[in-house]
This record gives sequence, C-alpha cells and structure tokens, in this order.
Amino acid sequence: MSHHLDSPAARADARLNISDVYVFRGDRGTVLVMNVCSDSAGPDAPKGFHPEARYEFKIDSTGDAVENLAYRFTFGAADQDGTQALELRRLVGEQAVDETVDGTVLLAGETGRTLSTDGGLRVWAGRAGDPFWMNPAVVEAVGQAFQHGTDVEVPEPDSSPVTSLFAGQKVRSIVLEVPDSGLLPFTGGKEINVWGVTSLATDAGGWHRINRCGLPMVSPIFAQFDDALAEKLNQTEPADDVDTFGQEIADRVAAVVGARGTTSDPHDYGRQIADRILPDVLPYSVGTPAVFGFAKFNGRALTDNAGEVMFSLATDSALSVGLGKESVDAPSTPFFPYLAPAG
Repeated sequence: MSHHLDSPAARADARLNISDVYVFRGDRGTVLVMNVCSDSAGPDAPKGFHPEARYEFKIDSTGDAVENLAYRFTFGAADQDGTQALELRRLVGEQAVDETVDGTVLLAGETGRTLSTDGGLRVWAGRAGDPFWMNPAVVEAVGQAFQHGTDVEVPEPDSSPVTSLFAGQKVRSIVLEVPDSGLLPFTGGKEINVWGVTSLATDAGGWHRINRCGLPMVSPIFAQFDDALAEKLNQTEPADDVDTFGQEIADRVAAVVGARGTTSDPHDYGRQIADRILPDVLPYSVGTPAVFGFAKFNGRALTDNAGEVMFSLATDSALSVGLGKESVDAPSTPFFPYLAPAG
C-alpha cells in the first residue's frame, strides 16, 4: 500500500482516505493527481467523493513547508448514476492556510467529464484504475520490522506468481493539469513542494483534517501497525514534521538497518533518512520530467516504483517488491486524464 486506509479516521470513511498523490509533467502543464476511495476498503464502504468534504492540493513555493497556494475541490451529492457536481477554487498566499476563506472559483462541472478553462487548465474526476502496485508479503514484512526494530523477514516465495495487493481495484481520482502560465505566476518560481489534504466539515462549522499525503509509503513503513502514529502523521502540519517525527523516524530506521547490518553507523544513517523524507512533501521542479528515485525525488510519475524506492532507502538495501508497472490491470496513458477511467 502507499497510504491506502492508513489510519482509523481514513478507514472510517474511505472517501476521505488519500491513497496516493502524483505530480508530473503532462502534455499541457503540471499534473496533480490525488487518488481516494480505494476499492480495498471493501464492497460495503461508501463510494465516490464525500459531499461534505474538501479535497485540496497544497503547494509550498518558498521552501518553508507552509502552503502559499492551494487548489480546493468540493463535490455535491451523487445522483442515481453516481455523477457528482464538482467545483474547483484557488487560494493564494495567506488564504491558502485559512480554512474560512473561499478563494477564487476556477471552474465547475460534473465528475466523469473533462472540464477546462479558457486558460488551458483541465480537470477530470471520477472512477479510475489504481495505478499503484504492491507485494502484500513485502509490505507487511517491512511494517513489522519498523514496528519492532528488527530485520525485514520476507517469506520465501512459492512457485505461484506474485499478485499486486491492488490488482483489479479502482479508486476515485482527481486529476488537475495547470499550464505553466497559470501556475508560475502564483508560485514565483519552478521549485515547489506538494501534498494532498482531505478535511471533513464539523458540526461546529469548522473543518477536521482526515488525511495528509506527500511522499509515498511513509505511513505504511513507519506506522502500518501503529494507529496512534498514523493519526499523528495525518494531523501534523508539514512545517512541524521535523520537530515532531524526526527523532522517531531516525531511531526506527537505525534499529532496522542495525539489525540488517547494512551500515557501520545506523544512527547516522537514520538521521540521513529522516532528513531526506521530512518534511513529508513531494518536491517537484515545474517543467521537468518527474522521477521518484533513489538519487532524488522530483515529483512522482504514475509508473514510478515508489514502494521499492522507499523500502530500499529506509532499509539501506536493495529490497525488491517483485512487481513492476506491468502488474496493474489498467495502465496509465500519455493523454489526459493520464489514468485509465473505469466504468
């Protein structure tokens, strides 16, 4: 899993659970993707986008892990065929952190259709194939190791082919493509940090954060079996990540790499990894090809093997998941909306 059903609040309503966030270069501009409501929640879980929630792409362009640009999606109740009204707003500067501000409406329409503005911005939201893949035995072994401070003990594979944990499953996807002319004036430069947030309206009139997702696999690695930590990861602001989680992540990494014997100084390596993944935001240089790799994080393409990258970095070893992009049943495309829409 990347962040599929990563906390008690997310499991309570899968419509609010962000499974993955992607940022990459499209054929018109920068593409931001947020996937929610995975079929992995089960057939009885509520479907679609929550009509009392906000789905936001948060963008920091100053390097302080505080958003100064946000794109906010809201949805209406589903009609008989599942179609929902949607609205997209943009919030700039101090407005981006103020939940009481409405921002500027960019477009409105319905799910399942490509929507666009005269300026070239495009939106698609609907049911799509899940582009993420994961070996269930490996992800559980990694989670157990980081929970207990032990070596990663992956079971010996049998003769049957490995099947992705998410094979055949669908998600609800929000795809936003912003042309450079519509993005760079609000960022002031090409270097941005991106994360996704879902929030639910409260009876008191405010908003309660449910999920936050920047880099892939942070919660499954460090909090797969620790609900309290998973919830804390979702509720903390990125600017507070280093102070809140830096020592704990460094210590957990040190324990695992020490048990694996892959480095002569486990504690130093643990600090390096904490520095690499905190704050938990996805960096991207606008206009460049996305690559989520060992050497650097620069956005995340739909076909990047993010699980394998994060496992190998966290364990200081080449830890394969035994699967690749061919294991998804609905491959991505080079054309908008880039994911494979599902009926």
